[in-house]
Amino acid sequence: MKKIMLFSLFLLMGLVLSQVLPLFIHSAQYERLAHVTKLLTTVALGFIMIRVGYEFELDKSRLGLYGWDYVVAATAATIPWILVALYFVFVLSGDNGTTLWKEALLTSRFASPTSAGVLFSMLAAAGLAGTWMYRKIKILAIFDDLDTVILMIPLEMLILGLKWQLLVVLVPMIIFLLAAWHFLHNLKIPVTWPWVLGYSVIITIAAEGIYHTSKLIDEVVPIHIEVLLPAFAIGCMMAHRIIPSKSGQKAINIIEKPSELLVTVIISTIFMALVGLSMPPLANIAGPAPMIEQMDREVASAYTTLTPEHKVKKEVTKIRGGLSSEPGGSTASWPVIALHVILVTILSNIGKLFPFFCYKEMAHWKERLALAIGMFPRGEVGAGVLIISISYGIGGTMMTVAMLSLALNLMLTGVFLIAVKKLLHSEGVLEAQKNRLKAE
Repeated sequence: MKKIMLFSLFLLMGLVLSQVLPLFIHSAQYERLAHVTKLLTTVALGFIMIRVGYEFELDKSRLGLYGWDYVVAATAATIPWILVALYFVFVLSGDNGTTLWKEALLTSRFASPTSAGVLFSMLAAAGLAGTWMYRKIKILAIFDDLDTVILMIPLEMLILGLKWQLLVVLVPMIIFLLAAWHFLHNLKIPVTWPWVLGYSVIITIAAEGIYHTSKLIDEVVPIHIEVLLPAFAIGCMMAHRIIPSKSGQKAINIIEKPSELLVTVIISTIFMALVGLSMPPLANIAGPAPMIEQMDREVASAYTTLTPEHKVKKEVTKIRGGLSSEPGGSTASWPVIALHVILVTILSNIGKLFPFFCYKEMAHWKERLALAIGMFPRGEVGAGVLIISISYGIGGTMMTVAMLSLALNLMLTGVFLIAVKKLLHSEGVLEAQKNRLKAE
């Protein structure tokens, strides 16, 4: 619970700072600060995704058993995504233009991935590690993270259009996926936090280098490689390092050492603050606000240059002012935004209920409901999706609602886990668990 509150607090602190700092810092200085923030956010996201990949387990000899699990996970990731996208387009905006659809489909993807790191540690701390629900949710949560990472490739293609630069991006992504499959937990490289942080820095430097180099070839649409998939693939390839058992102690994975867990929590907490800080100023959302240029001018420029060149400056100006989700640039009051945040949060969690309707022959209905509610927590991967959305110049009320919905869902994680624990400790479930043990 403390971890959840820490993540929520730092995310909200970052959100507040993202609105306050531009009022006191000159635009040129703020732009430099925003660029540093972006780089640090990317490094932290890479670290987190390497850890997620490291925990990814797949028994290649039993692939058939995972087929249905992947379908369930992918569906549980897709339904919230579609529901939130429809809400953004038809309720929040009332406009269904092509550009808005593209922005909504990318931004709403934040609602898809369950926060595997937060979820696993909280369930284990609650004493639920030995349950059917815990074993099943470890598979589903990782699969829906993987599904989110893979789908980001076509979503970025949707935003940028069919450009030759996307082929340059797509080929390495396919190579990373094939490498992750072929070398799954077989690559004997260091896995402790200083090394993982170093790998993330290298990925970030490589991505930035490719981006700036490609601008020399085509300044209009540079090559923009996201860290999500490369970092996840590297984590998948890392061989597990087990610390041998000593007298009176059991063998543990090296990343379960207290020092490793502490650093992971620290970096995840910093990441949540950086995510909030990356939020563009909320110009034209809740009443009059100064026109402030958005943090990532260059990437926003790449996004807008899908229009003819003479329209680029006009479109960039629109983005710098914050893309308004309302037609005509109308404003939304904070009470209205709060209502949108609540409704989007409800929709995103309703979509996660799909696993409840599955596994009827395997588990009690309360276990299946606990499994579905256990998929509610969102966190680092969803925040990473929002960072990518911001980098493409998406802002306005849509991004505000998405960011605040993520924060609200984080704060509700403790409530979700209390509900899970009560369901799994009910009388009918305990009897079903005993019968399952006898059958095994």
